[in-house]
Amino acid sequence: MYNTLKHTVFNYLLIILGTTFMALAINWFFEPNKLVIGGVSGLAIIIEYTAGKVGLSIPIWLTNLALNAPLFLLAMKSLGKQFLVRTAFSTIFLSAALYYTQFAPLPAGHDLVLSSVFGGALSGAGAALVFKASATTGGSDMLAFIIRHRFKHLNLSRVLFVIDGMIIILGYFAFGAEKTMYAIIAAFVASKIIDAILEGLSFAKAAFIITDCSKSIADAIMVDLQRGVTGLNGRGMYTQTDKGVLMCVVSSKEMPKLKEIVHRYDEKAFLIVADVREVLGEGFKQA
Repeated sequence: MYNTLKHTVFNYLLIILGTTFMALAINWFFEPNKLVIGGVSGLAIIIEYTAGKVGLSIPIWLTNLALNAPLFLLAMKSLGKQFLVRTAFSTIFLSAALYYTQFAPLPAGHDLVLSSVFGGALSGAGAALVFKASATTGGSDMLAFIIRHRFKHLNLSRVLFVIDGMIIILGYFAFGAEKTMYAIIAAFVASKIIDAILEGLSFAKAAFIITDCSKSIADAIMVDLQRGVTGLNGRGMYTQTDKGVLMCVVSSKEMPKLKEIVHRYDEKAFLIVADVREVLGEGFKQA
C-alpha cells in the first residue's frame, strides 16, 4: 500500500515538473517568437495572435483548457480511467503553469536560434517527464488516441504526425516561412530529447564474441569485470564448424578491458559491439 502511494505521488510530481517545463518553453521561447511546433499549445499561439489583430485578448492557458475539454468528453469511453485521470490533471496543471510562468522574465529575448534549440529541449524534457508518469497533456496526443481507437488500422505516430503537421502549416500561414522553419528545428530537438529521456542514452555496450575459447574468455570476463556472460551455440556456415558465442553487456569505460581479455585468449575471435539505449538489471539501473 505504501509503495503504491509513493509511486502515485512520484508520478504526479513528475507531471507537475514536466508541465512546468513545457509552460516555460511556451512562455519563454515559443509564444514571444511565434514558433508553432504543433499541439494545442501551438494552436493557442495562433489563436492568441489572430484574436489580438481584432482587439481581443485570449490567453494561451485559457485556449489550452477550452480546446481540451471536448476532447476529454470524447475520450471518456475509449481510454483507461487511470490514464484519463492523470491526463486530466496534467492538462489542467499545464494551463495553470502557463498562467503563472508568464510572469517569468525572458532568458533569451527574440533570438530565434536560441529559442528553437532551448525551447525544444525544455519542451521535450517536460513532455518526457509527463510520459514517464503514464500521462499526456491532452491536445493532439489525446485526439490521436481517440482517432486510433476509432480506426484501429491507423498508426498512432502517423496520426499524431498529421495532426501536428496541420497545426504547423497553420503556423506557416500565420507567421511566415522563417518562423515555421525554426519551429521545425524546435520540434526536432524536442523529439530527440524525449527519446533520450524515455529510452536512455548510449552509456552501455552489448558485445557478441564468436570464439573457439569461449570458456576461458567467459571466466575472465566474470572474474576481471564482474559482469555476467550468456553462452550461445553457433555454427560457422562456411566452415561448418561449431562456434561458441558469448553475449555480455558492459559500460563504455569497461569496453577497452573487454577487448583486452578477448585478444588475450583468442586473437582470431570475432567481436561485435553495439550501442545499448537502456539496461535494467543487476549491475545496472534497476527497473
